[in-house]
Amino acid sequence: MFRAVILQIGATLVTAAIAGLLAGPHGAVSAALGGAACFLPNLLFALRLSAASKKPGGAPPAAFFVGEFIKIAATIVLLAMAAILYRDLQWLALLAGLIVALKANLLAFTFRS
Repeated sequence: MFRAVILQIGATLVTAAIAGLLAGPHGAVSAALGGAACFLPNLLFALRLSAASKKPGGAPPAAFFVGEFIKIAATIVLLAMAAILYRDLQWLALLAGLIVALKANLLAFTFRS
């Protein structure tokens, strides 16, 4: 699960670099904010599941569903905060960072050991 988060962080950095080349520094920050809105909740979710799985009896199924709900809510809150707090937001770059980070999970299946 942590491999998927690392791939999301890497994909976000690459997207931010490309957006920086195409749209300048505000594009790079916007793409990074979009990716961060995806990988930060996923990182917290992975940490939570990892800690819960080490308990005797493992993680209950409800922990997964509650964690997934919190992850989605946190993503929405982070995107809203980016839109409100960053005045020079470039929406195309933000969406590119978000979408690339979301799709980076698919690469985790490709690079399985």
